[in-house]
Amino acid sequence: MPRGVRVKVEVMQKRVWGNRRARKVEGEEAEKPRVIDADKARERTMQRAVKLLAAKPRSVAELRERLLEKQWTNEAIVDGVLEKLREYDYLNDERFAFGFASYRVKQKPVGRRRMERDLTMKKVSKETASEALDLVYEETPEADLIDRAIEKRVRLRGKPKTRAEVKSLYDHLLRQGFSYDMVSEKVRAASAVNIDEEDAE
Repeated sequence: MPRGVRVKVEVMQKRVWGNRRARKVEGEEAEKPRVIDADKARERTMQRAVKLLAAKPRSVAELRERLLEKQWTNEAIVDGVLEKLREYDYLNDERFAFGFASYRVKQKPVGRRRMERDLTMKKVSKETASEALDLVYEETPEADLIDRAIEKRVRLRGKPKTRAEVKSLYDHLLRQGFSYDMVSEKVRAASAVNIDEEDAE
């Protein structure tokens, strides 16, 4: 290989390897979490918590999960912020669960089972959810809600006249979280055909 060509190749190799090393160093630095002052991290975490709560109500566990998404904070700081928010009464799972469920059943007729699943997804404990739902369904009984759900369905699709239509209504009400026994009773009353329970399964 001529000397001039060999020199050019060596220069190009140095540039390539130099760029690779530079990218590697940059990548390693990017992977390292940012370290900031604890007081500043606490302040930023509180600001983020207030902003998230202003956007919509959240459970304690749900907010905690969102706050820990940021690398510039940690569990100790987040837990301290959450404790302060409880003291200020900005965070209260009992109030959150009741408000969430109460609003949902007013907006759309849904059964208790559906609301239990929804509150679990919101990271509310089973005990807290159960107590809240007792109050919600005491105010608005499930029997009234399932009647509303059936009325809406019949208004949109008409009274079920075939077994397929009855099954469709049956499955719809189960998905809305109403109990098997309640759905069976109400579907029989709302149907224009008589079917056995096994036909609706």
